[in-house]
Amino acid sequence: MSELRDPAPGAAAAAAPYDALLLLSFGGPEGPDDVVPFLENVTRGRGIPKERLKEVGQHYFLFGGVSPINEQNRALLDALRKDFADNSLDLPVYWGNRNWAPYLTDTLREMTTDGHRRIAVLTTSAYASYSGCRQYRENLAEALATLEAEGLEAPRVDKLRHYFNHPGFVRPVIDGVLASLAELPEGVRAGAHLAFTTHSIPQAAADTSGPVDEHGDGGAYVREHLDVAQLVADAVRERTGVERPWQLVYQSRSGAPHIPWLEPDICDHLETLHDAGAPAVVMVPIGFVSDHMEVLYDLDTEATAKAAELGLPVARSATVGADPRFAAAVRDLVLERAASERGLPAERCALGALGPSHDLCAVGCCPAARGATKPAAAGADSPYA
Repeated sequence: MSELRDPAPGAAAAAAPYDALLLLSFGGPEGPDDVVPFLENVTRGRGIPKERLKEVGQHYFLFGGVSPINEQNRALLDALRKDFADNSLDLPVYWGNRNWAPYLTDTLREMTTDGHRRIAVLTTSAYASYSGCRQYRENLAEALATLEAEGLEAPRVDKLRHYFNHPGFVRPVIDGVLASLAELPEGVRAGAHLAFTTHSIPQAAADTSGPVDEHGDGGAYVREHLDVAQLVADAVRERTGVERPWQLVYQSRSGAPHIPWLEPDICDHLETLHDAGAPAVVMVPIGFVSDHMEVLYDLDTEATAKAAELGLPVARSATVGADPRFAAAVRDLVLERAASERGLPAERCALGALGPSHDLCAVGCCPAARGATKPAAAGADSPYA
């Protein structure tokens, strides 16, 4: 963890100027009656008919209309509060969602009326992209504007940096891969391939992800995932003594067929590996913080069924979830950003070739793929300084 060179006494003082942490997530339905209203929230403004949303919602209905993401966020909240308490960090932790209760605006209103004026924000997305970063910042700006319209003084919010290569995120992933390899039949274990999966996004959105100087083929989104995949593959080789073929692949595409999205899809990749004679595959969902619906359905259900159809042994490794090492990493991110805000140096933990991400999103970072640019908080172009 970071060794802060800070004369301020105690962990509580080390968190200044922050007086609260907001866990900001996507949200998900918690019963059958929630599914269509939830999807209406997710797709608002796109004019998608309710009947089409019911079709899309079949993934949720297979699991009783319940997405696991909210329960997993509750577990992460507990882990964060325990880690903070164990390390004498007196920083209250709140939780708000973009698309379902508890809604972001309601949570920010509660934080404001509780007296919090400077809020650090952790999003449950580790990588740069419009949907994984800028859109959260736009939601924050919308919520702050609502509070101001209600006559409240909007607090300042600072989004913590991308943590895809923080040791507290990467090391649980490595352990998950090793555990999944051990689950495979012994006869195929040594030859197992690694398929690192993340959410597919439009190619145009990938190309413009990250700061402007990182735009290009795949942008920061692809480069960051490749960096993590290489870190994990190298660590697994060191731990097992076996060099394993690996590839970054994609899942959960939801766009129109004529729009290019990142490929190959995980199911297509499994077919390719089977045809090439691969004896087994470990699917590694490095693009996801927790085992939410897109992991539960797209990997554990759809991709696993495809593998069974092919007769290809597969295992799916765990996401980071509420691992104590991830909770400690969040504390680390809060303290390093707090020190920086006070003008003090802090060691910024990062593994791999890319180094620690930026604190403040620059103008032009992760623009929207379509439509007018909306105001976004917690960036260089924020209307809320």
